[in-house]
Amino acid sequence: MVRITDVARRAGVSPSTVSYALSGKRPISAETRRRVEAAARELGYRPPSGARAHGGSKVLAVAAPLRTGVHVPAMMRVMQSVVTAAREYGHDVLLLTHEEGLTRVGEPAPADALVVMDVGLHDPRLPLLRALNRPSVLLGLPADPQGLTCVDLDHRAAGEACVDHLVRLGHRTVTLVGSPPEVYLRRTASAHRLVEGFTAAADHHGLASSVHPAVPDPAEARGIADRLVREHPALTAVVVHNAPLLEPLITAFQRLGLRIPEDLSITAVCPDDPAIITSVPLPAAELGTRAVAVLMEKLHGTPVPEVTLLPPRLTERGSTGPA
Repeated sequence: MVRITDVARRAGVSPSTVSYALSGKRPISAETRRRVEAAARELGYRPPSGARAHGGSKVLAVAAPLRTGVHVPAMMRVMQSVVTAAREYGHDVLLLTHEEGLTRVGEPAPADALVVMDVGLHDPRLPLLRALNRPSVLLGLPADPQGLTCVDLDHRAAGEACVDHLVRLGHRTVTLVGSPPEVYLRRTASAHRLVEGFTAAADHHGLASSVHPAVPDPAEARGIADRLVREHPALTAVVVHNAPLLEPLITAFQRLGLRIPEDLSITAVCPDDPAIITSVPLPAAELGTRAVAVLMEKLHGTPVPEVTLLPPRLTERGSTGPA
């Protein structure tokens, strides 16, 4: 099926310009309108009928509850990319940070569509999203995505990628320094799926492995390092899924006399792409852009995949080496 982005590419304009040209919602030059209409005819594109597809409020709502344990800088990077992408389509963004923010999106609604963040495996917001009379995209993958639209990094594959990389280097004992305990108690999908991937890969390769939820307080790093070395004397590799602890943990291990990577290899799944750490970065810009693009397709009546998972990209750097 032809999408609005196909028409935009053929006409040499942005998707928002196509929307304006076909809906008449904003003034467009006669020449641009002719190009857009010609491209739509050539490709056989027909915008759906209905007020929502031809205007609406031009607002997207982002439900991003600021809960304990949430790594706010990572969330803000994704939100920034949502805002930037939404502006490309001529939409503003309404930020909902309250735990019950979705219940405020009633009828008449202040937003045409929704982006939902910090998704749980059994998120209590899912029944409302399935019943809500407007498009939504979850930045996360719940246990049952039926009837929903989800976009996320493949966190399970990210956990597997870290372990597979360490196995290739000959490591046989690995541990995961994970997200804060409250994140697992809420059954946050990204954290749980990463643990699943880490554990499944370790079991597949016959590794000795363990998972340690950790408070994201740099002052706790020394205690965590001490405990890991004491409890796992054969430990040669650590995967970190807790961004605030990454650098403090490395420093703590070094103060215990462990050389990185000669004695201990470190890899991470984190929001940034650290210059010296072997890591799988969170593709914040791609996540936000993809989520908004999917929402625009839904607003224009175009069928979209139920689940879109971005593959992890592990970059090998100087923090990992042979066991």
